[in-house]
Amino acid sequence: MAREREREEDADGGDGKKRPGTVRAILPRALYRVVMDGGHEVIAHAPTGPGRNFVRLIEGDRVIVVPLSRDAGRARIVRKVRS
Repeated sequence: MAREREREEDADGGDGKKRPGTVRAILPRALYRVVMDGGHEVIAHAPTGPGRNFVRLIEGDRVIVVPLSRDAGRARIVRKVRS
């Protein structure tokens, strides 16, 4: 279990800093345009695979994203913030 978590953290390549944002648009191929609170806009994807429940996101939803270190314009959505 711990080994899977380490592999997952290495795979995303992010700096590990979770940042809040708002879904602005739903794009094809399960991608989302997210505007982070600082005004920076990124293209984000929701996590997939076993152990992940499918959560439907719509425009205006608040989410927490982790930016990818390899590409400043990409991020991974780690959870939906309940409002």
